[in-house]
Amino acid sequence: MRSHAPASTYPPVPGAPPEPTLNRSDWATLTRLFPYLWEYKWRVLAALSFMVGAKVANVGVPLLLKNLVDAMSFKPGDVQAVLVVPAALLVGYGLLRLSTSLFTELRELVFAKATEGASRRISLEVFRHLHALSLRFHLERQTGGMTRDIERGTRGVHSLISYSLYSIIPTLIEVALVLTLLAVKFDFWFAGITIIALVFYITFTVTVTEWRTKFRREMNELDSSAHSRAIDSLLNYETVKYFNNEDFEARRYDENLVRYRRAAVKAQTTLSMLNTGQQLIIAAGLVAMLWRATQGVVDGRMTLGDLVMVNAFMIQLYIPLGFLGVLYREIKQSLTDLAKMFNLMEKEREVADVPGAQAISVSASPEVRYEGVSFAYEAARPILKNISFVIPAGKTVAVVGSSGSGKSTLARLLFRFYDVQQGRITIAGQDIKQVTQASVRQAIGIVPQDTVLFNDTVEYNIAYGKPGASRADVEGAARAARIHGFISSTPAGYQTLVGERGLKLSGGEKQRVAIARTLLKNPPIMIFDEATSALDSANERAIQAELRGIAEDKTTLVIAHRLSTVVDAHEILVMEAGQIIERGTHAELLALGQRYAAMWALQQSSE
Repeated sequence: MRSHAPASTYPPVPGAPPEPTLNRSDWATLTRLFPYLWEYKWRVLAALSFMVGAKVANVGVPLLLKNLVDAMSFKPGDVQAVLVVPAALLVGYGLLRLSTSLFTELRELVFAKATEGASRRISLEVFRHLHALSLRFHLERQTGGMTRDIERGTRGVHSLISYSLYSIIPTLIEVALVLTLLAVKFDFWFAGITIIALVFYITFTVTVTEWRTKFRREMNELDSSAHSRAIDSLLNYETVKYFNNEDFEARRYDENLVRYRRAAVKAQTTLSMLNTGQQLIIAAGLVAMLWRATQGVVDGRMTLGDLVMVNAFMIQLYIPLGFLGVLYREIKQSLTDLAKMFNLMEKEREVADVPGAQAISVSASPEVRYEGVSFAYEAARPILKNISFVIPAGKTVAVVGSSGSGKSTLARLLFRFYDVQQGRITIAGQDIKQVTQASVRQAIGIVPQDTVLFNDTVEYNIAYGKPGASRADVEGAARAARIHGFISSTPAGYQTLVGERGLKLSGGEKQRVAIARTLLKNPPIMIFDEATSALDSANERAIQAELRGIAEDKTTLVIAHRLSTVVDAHEILVMEAGQIIERGTHAELLALGQRYAAMWALQQSSE
């Protein structure tokens, strides 16, 4: 029963959507971040008010010192000096310093909720979006590098807010206040020298930092690459041990570390150049300012208090400016890290619900239909070619065939891990592309061939099929899967930790846990993808009996290599190269004497 889709009409594979460019502008990243912060607009405005108050108080300190110095014209031993100076110094200076610290702490206290709230919301959105992306994305991703990008992006939210709101903006406010005071109280040259020094300083800092950004970006890429390689090697620990390749893995990891070291040294060398140039500009500006102030005192145009005030202003101004290079670099790095995370968030879903999609409506045992389904992971290699069959309500249909014939793809399409490119799949007469993915997956339970468990307890992994299930329900599912006895025999019982990916359990034990959690879910549609492949013969026969009992009232798709497990199916489909070449009951296919009969004879002779 072969049927071919014409090559000329076979639809192209959409593939994964193109990834957004990593060269997102800084302004675009800030615009993307702004709505998360503006959700706390009153806290933002209050924080800005406290920040302005802190800087006004901070600028008031040199003004107070000037007045104190100018007022100290008393002779030694004068009673007024004892009464006036200490009181003014202690009260005025103390109040201004206290105001600066108080406003700063209030700013951080008020804005902490906004920072943490924005970070939490972004992290949650990234997490949800990654789960919503298609299976293709997760098969192609590098887990270590991706988790590093998310980690750096989340940290970048804190860094960007901290450096900009707590350092850059306050410094700019202070610069504006100081320049205004210098221009009003003295001649324009005091403000002019400061402006010229700032222009040179900022231009030099921005230019060199932009040049250095490529070295930081290279460091991050090499760091992510090394992290991905290390994670991949550790996840495949057993394979490394099987082939005695510890030294080989260490050399591969070290190659990345060597490249990272070279990039880090280059970045540090350019950082030293940046710091040296900054200090040279600051020193030149300070000397020019103090020279003019000193000359003003000598000429009688300025008082000694004015000199003290100018010096205090310059110290207050240039100390934070001394960190401008570091701050600018960190802000640029935070923007880069945020851009990478936002790129993940904006990666389009290959499989998405249609607008206004409703939940699927299913009965206790709905009918499932594949109607002219064609599919390919890559356009050059079609996997399914015009497949059509029906799984009647409450019946079992089995699919057999050689590896690569497309059997497991049928299950992936039913789960909507991918969308069909031609034809359609319906459940109870409803096209699964027209209803929500969540409702489709809720109606289906699967026991996969390769079972992966969470690094948690046995009870957690079984209860994962029905979050919130009682202990009695979990034990009932474990008994049905013939694993309750094993669990009870362990010292920790159902609290036994299974290890990462379930590596502490044998293949058969993992598969029985997978069967138990699917039984606990109790969906109307069941898929058994080589559900007993990792079990010994005795347990396989026992669990097959359980599975047959469960499948009696459910619509069931069985994918198998061992034909002995599907002899009771209501219909058996034989697939080859993405097509159904035979179909019928076990007896009918044996009587046909073709592909299925040959497979049966071969397996019987092997057994």
